[in-house]
Amino acid sequence: MTASLETTDLRKAFGGVTALDGATVRFRHGQVNALIGPNGSGKTTFFNCVTGMIRPDSGRTTYRGADITRKAPHAIARAGIGRTFQLCRVFPRMTALDNVLAAVRPGGVLGGLRGARSRAQTDRAREWLTRLGIEHLTDVEARNMSWGQQKLLELAGVLMADPETVLLDEPAGGVNPALLDRIGTLVRELNAEGRTFVIVEHNMDLVMSISDHIVVFDRGRPIAEGPPSMIRTDERVLGAYLGV
Repeated sequence: MTASLETTDLRKAFGGVTALDGATVRFRHGQVNALIGPNGSGKTTFFNCVTGMIRPDSGRTTYRGADITRKAPHAIARAGIGRTFQLCRVFPRMTALDNVLAAVRPGGVLGGLRGARSRAQTDRAREWLTRLGIEHLTDVEARNMSWGQQKLLELAGVLMADPETVLLDEPAGGVNPALLDRIGTLVRELNAEGRTFVIVEHNMDLVMSISDHIVVFDRGRPIAEGPPSMIRTDERVLGAYLGV
């Protein structure tokens, strides 16, 4: 299976705390990949290093064979990687439509504040809002939405930029069951259309139901990987989660 996103010996420490300890990982192209592990195992730090939010102390990240280790976040996004955040990032005083359009407007947020928009972009933004089931919030400011609705809005903005690979950081966190089902269904639909996913998530029901391939982290490095059927019974995984 071809690797979409790959790291080699990725390391990152914050003071005396080692967050990533030689993480060598291959996420499979065209699949729904999951990255799981106990709290503090380095999952979000891994996402931050891969997407250029922070720089690793050492190691290498490649995407579709190209080295992206030292690239800036905007360059990594242009290469085809989009991501959401554990604490979702939306513009609270902008409407849902303007939040989505900000992802593709010239000048980003400043372009959005100036009201620059094209008919084609506006139509596409509305299509994503509809597909995520929040079209009724088109003209509502993000600050007036529920947490789950804001997560869907953030994802709509990411998808508006048309990434080939999407990294989702805890999409189920704080989301009600109805919205959670919508996210799971959407991930599988988008994957069937050709997008690769890497999902950090603690909701094991969601992980096991939508993932093709799972990587398990503990103490900053992978300890197991494989399909859900294998991960469910892996003794190393049970030990990391349950301390047995």
